[in-house]
Amino acid sequence: MKLTILGGGGFRVPLVYGALLADHAEGRVSAVTLYDTDAERLTAVARVLGEQAAGVPDAPAVTATTELDEALRGADFVFSAIRVGGLEGRAADERVALDEGVLGQETVGAGGIAYGLRTVPVAVDLAQRIARLAPETWVINFTNPAGVVTEAMSRYLGDRVIGICDSPVGLGRRIARVLGVDPDRARIDYVGLNHLGWVRGLYADGRDELPRLLADPELLGSFEEGRLFGTDWLRSLGAVPNEYLHYYYFNREAVRAYQDAQQTRGAFLREQQEGFYARMKDPATPALSTWDRTRAEREATYMSENREVAGVGEREESDLESGGYEQVALALMRAVARNERTSLILNVRNRTTLSVLDADAVIEVPCLVDANGAHPLATDPLPHHAVGLVTAVKAVERAVLDAADSGSRTAAVKAFALHPLVDSVTVAGRLVDGYVKVHPGLAYLNRP
Repeated sequence: MKLTILGGGGFRVPLVYGALLADHAEGRVSAVTLYDTDAERLTAVARVLGEQAAGVPDAPAVTATTELDEALRGADFVFSAIRVGGLEGRAADERVALDEGVLGQETVGAGGIAYGLRTVPVAVDLAQRIARLAPETWVINFTNPAGVVTEAMSRYLGDRVIGICDSPVGLGRRIARVLGVDPDRARIDYVGLNHLGWVRGLYADGRDELPRLLADPELLGSFEEGRLFGTDWLRSLGAVPNEYLHYYYFNREAVRAYQDAQQTRGAFLREQQEGFYARMKDPATPALSTWDRTRAEREATYMSENREVAGVGEREESDLESGGYEQVALALMRAVARNERTSLILNVRNRTTLSVLDADAVIEVPCLVDANGAHPLATDPLPHHAVGLVTAVKAVERAVLDAADSGSRTAAVKAFALHPLVDSVTVAGRLVDGYVKVHPGLAYLNRP
């Protein structure tokens, strides 16, 4: 089975390859093609993968290419993990927003809209190529902002594109752990959009254990989200939000913390990864250990400004475990390729799952996965406090898709102005002008 990774020179690709090395089941991936526009990054990542594979029998063969069509042909699965504009673009997204006094985070608020406007046209081109060159291929989308990018690609690939994120899985595992429940046996009632969802229940042996957590302040405050949001707020919600909702519930504090920080998250990662790839140009550099040290620093500093706002200090060792997006992707791929029925939280088209959204809206919910793809499971309606946020942000995503399709500056301004974290149409217009100025790729926004 052939797997193609778009963005194959990306820093987190070794996580995916490491998971592939641990898969010894029949029908596993035997060939991995890395595609990237940056040949030096491809070479660096291929070196890391080579050291990972040392001594592993039947390790998937790795090839690297800068030719997109070559990478797509014959692929059974495509992992799309591109970053349009690179980390330089992310750093610019953050700075333009913060200069206007609004949040510039990569997937939330103004920064997420700018990233979407840059990424959607490229993702659409990829989807069209895949539909033409490899129509039977399944596409697993890692690219952020995952919800809007998956929805853009689904217009050409239908249900053969599925978006993934490790945040809901990581959250569910942390809740299960503090409740003393086996995470692999727990069923999580999670609903929302990508980076905008809530755990409303966690079931073990048919019993919802979340009320027990919400009723115990000490237990509730013992893991990352409890410390991040505060136990009183979680108990008032009657749910545990995805960590990204901290940007909504504590927006003023988050913006102030980002403005006061010595550098933005994007700028930090840009410098960190520039250092990694620079060191990798030396053939004597131990590839795998250098990558692993860099990765550990990256994980430990994740959402550090938000934790500062909450006064919770550095991440605890027990909270460093993510949902393992590579594990989610492989579980999804195995379920489809081998018809190993499983349940996963994924980004898929709504169909009739949430009545407040139309059938084609991509949402993030538990799905049953089999050889025919991912099927969203029935879920209870959204609570009123969630309806407002979900429908408002979906309207923003639709405006982003409209702007990317039409090249309309008006649609782009609408996307920014409708977002709950951008409180002014005037500011929205300045944001569009600011982003067009720093991103040549947004020059397409030149129509009324």
